[in-house]
Amino acid sequence: MILVTGGAGFIGANFVLDWLATQDEPVLNLDALTYAGNLENLATLAGDDRHHFIHGDICDRTLVDRLLAEHRPRAIVHFAAESHVDRSIHGPGAFVRTNVEGTFTLLEAARGWWGSLGVEEAAAFRFLHVSTDEVYGSLGPEDPAFTETKAYEPNSPYSASKAASDHLVRAWHHTYGLPVLTTNCSNNYGPYQFPEKLIPLTIANALAGRPLPIYGDGRNVRDWLYVGDHCSAVREVLARGRVGETYNVGGWNEQPNIDIVNIICGLLDELRPDPAGPYARLITFVKDRPGHDRRYAIDARKIERELGWRPAETFATGIRRTVQWYLENQAWVENVQSGAYRAWLERNYASR
Repeated sequence: MILVTGGAGFIGANFVLDWLATQDEPVLNLDALTYAGNLENLATLAGDDRHHFIHGDICDRTLVDRLLAEHRPRAIVHFAAESHVDRSIHGPGAFVRTNVEGTFTLLEAARGWWGSLGVEEAAAFRFLHVSTDEVYGSLGPEDPAFTETKAYEPNSPYSASKAASDHLVRAWHHTYGLPVLTTNCSNNYGPYQFPEKLIPLTIANALAGRPLPIYGDGRNVRDWLYVGDHCSAVREVLARGRVGETYNVGGWNEQPNIDIVNIICGLLDELRPDPAGPYARLITFVKDRPGHDRRYAIDARKIERELGWRPAETFATGIRRTVQWYLENQAWVENVQSGAYRAWLERNYASR
């Protein structure tokens, strides 16, 4: 069995679904079900006795200790995190608690559990920490892409909290010998993404005839990674990654935000045309957010060189699959768009 934290969120749920579609090994899924955690993401696993869901907080040491002792997982795959930059600007405390204190709690629980194992079980145990490229800071237009040795320069409360968690994971390996692995991924997109992020927000707003908000001039660049590719990379790192190492996971897909929105509008024009006209008419430029990093780019040659991993999806194929999924799963979108979510959108965008 493996223990997955945050397995009801966007990336975590995709990982659990992908794992159980390709492996027979059971999953113990620990999620606090905060605003972005959604059991509906896992509805297809109803009745699958390989999936064991626990509603709980990674900061609850007593709970984590009990789960480790009862279920004896051979690995922890740690996705649980607060992950939205805008939310971290408005409320950084939750990010420090979950991303820093939560990771510390897991590391200490894992250290105690690992130390109690026999020689063979201890040698096989892994703690895989899933992180972000945002810890590396911002790049200029001509700067080389982030490598695993790039100095950390986080610029938002979110990226600072993730940088802190990365440092804790590294320290627990070097100080205590805990067998850790870290992945730093680029921007994910795909099914089940909470519609506050750029791609699902654009799709949802376009279909509703609402403005499509673009920060600043829209030329902020991100490397886009289809979530299914990210899941396959995490599986490879867990299976064959070198203990103590960090692996950057990217899609080799640098795109400015404005281009992303225009591509989505073009796909919607094709797949669900609006009688009122092209969806691009809804594009609205709004005031930029504080500390908005200009460019991220991932150099993913290390994971390809050592583990043979490359993304299977191009951006063209991945974004088409994503738009089609949202069109076919409007009930999921409607259920996610609660009153609390609408209040958040109002708070974040009304003054821009």
